[in-house]
Amino acid sequence: MSTQFDHIENMSSIGRDSTVMENNMSEDHYNNWPNDKGFDPKYEQRDPVELSVAGQIPAYAAGVLYRTGPGKSQLQADNGETLRLSHWFDGFGQTHRFQIFAPENSHTSPRVFYNSRFSTDDLIEHVRKTGSLDEISFGQKRDPCRSVLGKVQTEYVPQQTPSSSNISVTLSINVPGLDPKPDELTSRWGDSQGIRTLYAKTDYNAFKKLDPETLEPIGLASQIILHPELSGQVSASHARSDPITGDMFNYNLTLGSTCTYRVFGVSASTGKTTILATFPATPAYLHSLLITEDHVVLCVWNAHINPQLLDSSFMDSILPTDPSQPAVWYVIDRKHGKGLIATYESPAFFCFHTVNAWLEPSKENPAEVDIVADIVRTDNSKFLQYVYYENLISSLDTAHTFQKKRDDSFRTSFTRFRLPAVPSTPCTDPKKAVVEWSLCKSLSPELPTMNPKRVTEKHRYVYAVTFRGEATLTDGIMKLDCDTQQVQLWACHGQSPGEPIFVANPEGNSEDDGVLLSVVLDGMRGKSYLLCLNARNLSELGRANVDGAVGFGFHGQHVPTTQTTYVFLTTKSPLHTLPLSTLQPQLIAQEQEGTTIVTTEMLAKSHGFNEPTFPCKKISLTIHSSLEALDLIAAITNRLKDHGISTNVVSGYFHDHIYVPIARAEDAMRVLEEVAAEARG
Repeated sequence: MSTQFDHIENMSSIGRDSTVMENNMSEDHYNNWPNDKGFDPKYEQRDPVELSVAGQIPAYAAGVLYRTGPGKSQLQADNGETLRLSHWFDGFGQTHRFQIFAPENSHTSPRVFYNSRFSTDDLIEHVRKTGSLDEISFGQKRDPCRSVLGKVQTEYVPQQTPSSSNISVTLSINVPGLDPKPDELTSRWGDSQGIRTLYAKTDYNAFKKLDPETLEPIGLASQIILHPELSGQVSASHARSDPITGDMFNYNLTLGSTCTYRVFGVSASTGKTTILATFPATPAYLHSLLITEDHVVLCVWNAHINPQLLDSSFMDSILPTDPSQPAVWYVIDRKHGKGLIATYESPAFFCFHTVNAWLEPSKENPAEVDIVADIVRTDNSKFLQYVYYENLISSLDTAHTFQKKRDDSFRTSFTRFRLPAVPSTPCTDPKKAVVEWSLCKSLSPELPTMNPKRVTEKHRYVYAVTFRGEATLTDGIMKLDCDTQQVQLWACHGQSPGEPIFVANPEGNSEDDGVLLSVVLDGMRGKSYLLCLNARNLSELGRANVDGAVGFGFHGQHVPTTQTTYVFLTTKSPLHTLPLSTLQPQLIAQEQEGTTIVTTEMLAKSHGFNEPTFPCKKISLTIHSSLEALDLIAAITNRLKDHGISTNVVSGYFHDHIYVPIARAEDAMRVLEEVAAEARG
């Protein structure tokens, strides 16, 4: 179809014909779009099972897709009472794992395996015994009187354990500062996917460690482990990572008589945490932040917090948006130790999710630099009221009523801000941030994603789920071309998609060359599937069917099977003139003819080395290098040679590293596993 949306031309809509499903529709659901099962899923699959796959999933999408978010929303207490959670953000967490295998000799089609785990078993047991949720939650509505069960039962207070903490908003692998060193791992060889640790995060100062394969909760941590000053209660679920170095950036907010923000960075190479800036400011609920190549950008938008109202739920402490109060943008230098260098003000707004920020020459004076920031924006924080279960579950009369009176104040839009003339040294005078455009309000986008390779660079495409009003929750997947302002839409009646995760084609040349992976609830069947869309035109490529309903989650992360590609490059430049701190060499060999450096392909190209040699994969042997290990190294290289696999072996003091051609990396791993099995006897 072709129509006009918010001055956006040529919006196309793609989706399967759903007329064959009409016999299964229920008039009890809002707009005949059932979604109840996504809000209280009973399905848990602890052991991986293979899913049936229809269509095709490209080989480059092979890897692991993690998803997390709310699971169960109601529980039967031991006395027969039912505890019903009020707010979607408080659902008892569940984590999901889709493992995608590319076609190989024995399997000509892609294979997908699925496992999941409820991650709050101890908390659920506590609720069953007490009939109440005693801890401060995000939005649970409470009766001022305790439940009958709570009055007569012996008080049961669980010991704090990983599965008694409801932490399930975002997921990160190998978190800097929390991730163990390679020599602390139990695996003898480096993991083929590089997944060493998996952590769940939320908007308060806590991490939950999960087993990357079984998803079992196995540990708890907080930001104070990273730095003793990071003891504040609030942080962002969406920390930001430098796309080249992997360094992580976030904030920590201490609530009190004086509320203090600490913006910090954690080095991926050393694990060291640095406090980049400390400043007092209005406390607010800030779910995400931004980084540019040189800055951290923390916008304190208008979801201000009154700490004195934190007695029962976080929602109670969030004040109504005051349009007379500006949103304040704090710009912090993250490379040169200059701290807070500028503040900007813009009209009041609310935001869950930022998209991206980058630097470009100022329009007025090209000698100066502007920050351009894309976010998903709404006029006020009323959206938080939208996501109470009573407004979302399609069969509830309250949801029908809410949807009928829902107005534009609940709708979001993609908005581009410009922060002009960013100073290079600290400036105390507030500047003005300006809105360049705001689009797609009729689609009400949320959960935005993009090609992760474009982080801190100007992007063209952004993807999101839509809240158009066709359903009580999500009702489509959209793609916005920020340059042409054209939109494409995937939508199918009764199909409620989750966050679309972009997976890039490593051999692609365009920004949108890749696929989107989204977990979709088929409301007509009451079961979910993993959907794979072509990221260029949102056409369906394939789907993997789950034998149950996967709960409507928040966020996920895809970890490709493909490891980092390393290259060998040569230069005749003197060593002291090379940017070694950012080139991050794995190896430096100085010879009479010049210097050889091993680094990642991405880093080599970003530093202007456009003709490196021997693109390869690195396999690290996590045994300690020693003279006694020489026989093992010789046996490994000879075995690889017997299989026609060329190698370049580099021995460090602690470990040995084998570089093998990209095309033979998986073959090399199989050979190494054979050698390991023989060594074990």
